[in-house]
Amino acid sequence: MSLDELTLPPVLAGPLLRRLEPSRMVMWLVGTRPLSLTLRLEGVGDIPLDGTKCTVVSAGTRAFIHLIDVALQTPLPCDTRIGYDLLIDGQHPIAEWAPHLLYGNAASPDFVLRSRIDQLLHGSCRKPHHKAADGLLCVDRLLAAETDPAQRPALLMMTGDQIYADDVAGPTLRAIHALIARLGLFGEHLQGAVVSDSARLYEHPASYYHRADLLPALESNATLRERFFGGARKPIFTSSNADNHLVTFAEVMAMYLLVWSPVPWTLIDPQPPALTPDRLKRYALEQVRIDGFKAGLGDVARALAHLPSLMVFDDHDITDDWNLSAQWEETAYGHPFSRRIIGNALIAYLLCQGWGNNPDAFKAPLEKARRLGADGDGRYLDSPAQDALIDDLLRFQRWHYVLPTTPALVVLDTRTRRWRSERSLKQPSGLLDWEALCELQQELLDHPSAIIVSPAPVFGVKLIETVQRVFSWCGYPLLVDAENWMAHRGAAQVILNIFRHSRTPGSYVVLSGDVHYSFVYEVLIRHRKAGPRIWQITSSGIKNEFPPTLLEWFDRLNRWLYSPRSPLNWLTKRRRMRIVPYVPEHAEAGERLWNSAGIGQVFFNQAGQPQDIIQHNANGAAQTRMLAPDLSDYPD
Repeated sequence: MSLDELTLPPVLAGPLLRRLEPSRMVMWLVGTRPLSLTLRLEGVGDIPLDGTKCTVVSAGTRAFIHLIDVALQTPLPCDTRIGYDLLIDGQHPIAEWAPHLLYGNAASPDFVLRSRIDQLLHGSCRKPHHKAADGLLCVDRLLAAETDPAQRPALLMMTGDQIYADDVAGPTLRAIHALIARLGLFGEHLQGAVVSDSARLYEHPASYYHRADLLPALESNATLRERFFGGARKPIFTSSNADNHLVTFAEVMAMYLLVWSPVPWTLIDPQPPALTPDRLKRYALEQVRIDGFKAGLGDVARALAHLPSLMVFDDHDITDDWNLSAQWEETAYGHPFSRRIIGNALIAYLLCQGWGNNPDAFKAPLEKARRLGADGDGRYLDSPAQDALIDDLLRFQRWHYVLPTTPALVVLDTRTRRWRSERSLKQPSGLLDWEALCELQQELLDHPSAIIVSPAPVFGVKLIETVQRVFSWCGYPLLVDAENWMAHRGAAQVILNIFRHSRTPGSYVVLSGDVHYSFVYEVLIRHRKAGPRIWQITSSGIKNEFPPTLLEWFDRLNRWLYSPRSPLNWLTKRRRMRIVPYVPEHAEAGERLWNSAGIGQVFFNQAGQPQDIIQHNANGAAQTRMLAPDLSDYPD
């Protein structure tokens, strides 16, 4: 063992609790070497984590992803606190190598398996350099205050954009490159790029704030940035900056380590690169925000070690406007460099997010990921194997998953199985294609209630969707992220018919994020007293917010133009559905949209219907309840 290896901590990140069931524990951890681990489980004893229970994937010479999947012969009890520990070499517990993961005087972390989903936490969009506070700190505060294990949330549902691979602060990219060097994360050869390999990319003068200059030109003379990274020009709704877009697998892996754990930050001391005065000013502002983000990572890691988390991707986990239209797909996948950029983010998603949701679905791609390894010199990934895995992941159709819980939890993949427009390649694709929607209906049959996780809201704000529709008609859907369920007529009709089917649940709760503001709609079927009842609950912006003034105007105009008695509302009714907005508790008169970074919490009754909907505000303000309105104000 080298001197450098001796000075490195054994664990870089984790453990993260992932999918937990009475007879199964799934966890994620990254070590600086392949670790000999023993799971110590209260009431069970010590379980050595051999190769049948822990799969190790190398990401570098000093970075090893440990995917832990333990089947238990005797089911664990529900609704009670269960302590657990991970011993390194049979003798070093978590309290020794990660004391920041413990609450109070506890000797080890714990978890609670809930017998039903009577409450959960949810949120999306965690951008490290946004000025808002980190909403995951709300999760830690809730767990720190817990006294009754029966009151612990069943899970944390992250509904997309857990990382921003396409919008990276300069100090973050600098830290990523320092961590790549410190851990020996594998390099790669690049085809179709201005630079030939990752090492030349990292040291290139355009690597910071000018990565668009390194991207190849297309035959149409439009740069790849203009068609593939078009999100850099969207001043209306979101501010997306592709100038530091992550490119390599090593960069994306380093990003995951830096957003989920405080430990990697202690191993590096990144300094600003050579920048112009204007760029240096931007770098300094971003550094202040990153320092604030970094200060809370110990508490974030503690929460993720105590509460099972489930995840699903949205666009920023991979790249902005991912698969928005058929034209986007043709452009992005038709060039080897952009295909590699997308594929690298998918490989990292597989290893850091996707596998932990449903390990059984990923046996084949995981085995290929294990064999990626490095080429002859031990520093670079094997390019043919890397490209073959990317090809497989781009065809993969099992990113979605269902939890056998009460109520059933159905998590949708609205990114890779899209219903492409038959009218124009430029038009937005439907968020699910016909086959995926048919599978969704089969999953829902005969369930009395269901929680559906859709990264984008099924029922959104009409005014904003109308603006998106206008831009799409004009041929510019990329400018406004025209990604909503109603943007594609076929997908919209089918999803609404699924809700109306007599054998699908009588109560639906749709959990969403993506839009950077929170709202709740109750959706009723007109002229049908027996249901179903649908709640659209959107809690977006774990660490991101909508421009406040702009959202205030959208909220106001939406109420004026689409009020229940408005002629415009009558002309745009959603197939005999009545949409009833909830009112944020602390909102000003008339407001329906709540704009504050944080985390959402939903409590469910025995019928699987929401009985309390809360938004925990990351800025320290009092929690905000979403209050049900008087339905008599919303006549048919």
